[in-house]
Amino acid sequence: MYGYWQKLLRVNLTDSTFKTEEIDEKSIKLLLGGAALAAKYLLEELPPKVDPLSPENKIIFALGFMQAVNYPGNAKWSVVTKSPLTGTFMDSAGTGAWAPQLKKAGYDMLIIEGKAPKPTYLYINDDAVEFKSAEQVWGKDTVETGAAIKDELGDKRINTLNIGPAGEILNPIACVTCDGHSFAGRGGAGAVMGSKNLKAVAVWGTKQVPVAEEEKAKEHAKELFKTLLETAKGGGGTPDVMVPLEALGDVPIRYWRGDIWHEGAKMIGTPRYTEYLNVKPLPCQNCPVGCHRHIHLTLPDGTVLDGNGPEYETLGMFGAGLCIDDLAAISVANDKCNRAGVDTISVGSFIGFLIECYESGFITAEEIGMVPKWSDNKTLQFLCDKILKLEGVGKLFTKGIRGAVAAIGKDSASIAVEVKNLDQPAHDPRAVYGLAVNYATSPRGACHERGNPQASALGLFYPDCEMDAPPDRFTDDEAGYCAFVYQNTSMLYNNLTMCKFMVNNGGLTISDIGKELEYTTGLKYTNMELLETSKRGIALQRLINVRDGITKADDTLPPKMRQAAVVGGRAGKAPVNFDKMLMDYYKLRGWNDSGIPTSESLKTLGLEDFTKYLPG
Repeated sequence: MYGYWQKLLRVNLTDSTFKTEEIDEKSIKLLLGGAALAAKYLLEELPPKVDPLSPENKIIFALGFMQAVNYPGNAKWSVVTKSPLTGTFMDSAGTGAWAPQLKKAGYDMLIIEGKAPKPTYLYINDDAVEFKSAEQVWGKDTVETGAAIKDELGDKRINTLNIGPAGEILNPIACVTCDGHSFAGRGGAGAVMGSKNLKAVAVWGTKQVPVAEEEKAKEHAKELFKTLLETAKGGGGTPDVMVPLEALGDVPIRYWRGDIWHEGAKMIGTPRYTEYLNVKPLPCQNCPVGCHRHIHLTLPDGTVLDGNGPEYETLGMFGAGLCIDDLAAISVANDKCNRAGVDTISVGSFIGFLIECYESGFITAEEIGMVPKWSDNKTLQFLCDKILKLEGVGKLFTKGIRGAVAAIGKDSASIAVEVKNLDQPAHDPRAVYGLAVNYATSPRGACHERGNPQASALGLFYPDCEMDAPPDRFTDDEAGYCAFVYQNTSMLYNNLTMCKFMVNNGGLTISDIGKELEYTTGLKYTNMELLETSKRGIALQRLINVRDGITKADDTLPPKMRQAAVVGGRAGKAPVNFDKMLMDYYKLRGWNDSGIPTSESLKTLGLEDFTKYLPG
């Protein structure tokens, strides 16, 4: 096929062996790649309820066709495995410059199995695979690890995916990072790497996959790059949305208890963010948008922060979530998390949970190690350190927030804000009802990135995919449809694999993506046919959920999300008719009333070979 090697590299860490296997053409045409194609392999190769931290689990890194050409936003890669938090399917995605190199090495997918007998990193160089000792970088942070491996291999162009100390100690919120620059943050894939004694995967390639219409593809890429560069010009990255989202009621104020935080949002959002932190755009490879922020800040003690700045989610969870408007404090905690390699969403959630548990009398200051407070930098730094290292009170979170609830007991379950043990990110489903359905049904737990319905409140919709306007954010009748459509588009980006900001910030359309597919592969899909590939991926991921014991009872919302605000952008609003919204969504997916895909729906999607995975 054009645009694909139709090859995966399978690596066994236990016995230090590897082999190349063919990916069948039918699967590529049905799923396109990325998170959907990887889900197929996970479904076929792993038994139900496998321990995510056992050698039997597998971790898969997958690409689509876009890395065959220098298309804007093509530096994305997907990681798929079983999550140590949820015990079921998880995918996450990162950027940097690693994905194009894996493609150039001659592979569309990398499957890693087993467990190395000692700390190891992989070096993939075209057809060669080396199992190299990682003992010299074990214990180093994500930035130090990437730099050290580049030095050892003698080429600073080589990119590595690696884990920090948090992954090594099997912290369930550990990330996979690309050279400390970009993070596959949610679900604990970093802990899975740590459980395999796998510190990093370095890759370099020199090959070029055949392209159907190479000149047209290159010219289209140039045109898109020029257009997106102009469209996104002057953007301040994800911190741009802090102020407008707060006005809509879509930020996690006081760990989801507060209604408004106008002045605080202004203090940590743009333009102040850009000015105070001396920001410069930090683009990934082939990126005209540059949503990541490089900051340079000298702290009062003379320490200089020079590197990745906090993104919106971190600002939301550390800032609004803890009522901290001190950008320096947020940036310090963000840097700690980046270097340790952990998900800042869950760290902020854990801290907010502890503060509220203390205020409710469920846990003492002695048990925490301090008197935790809102709007307090010392609380942020102290608890951040404990959670990163799973020390002291941080040990409560060895099994995520549900583990902490079980240990603390009392009525702490009513405080926790999670779905399937994945902490809710910094977008409020009471502000966009479609987001409520999205969180509940996401195969990896509470996740805005597997749908992005919150973007509809800012005007994002898909006119070239039979949408006339953004769905009404407070209408029960449109919530299921909203989640359905925005999940399909998000899934498409994760199949291709490409950065969503090319669409959300740059104005790329689904029609543009169709042209990229045609010029690269020769495949001509209509826009709705492209979204059919998404529906297939979502169905496969749901089959994994169902086999792992996920039921309709797990497709729910935390208690706080049924409580309306008194003032602000979502005053008087809450998804109280959630069951109706959920059933509307199931119907659109072709699932039964228990949330299980039907044999008929799978056959309609061309997935008749997978009906054997249905229960019964």
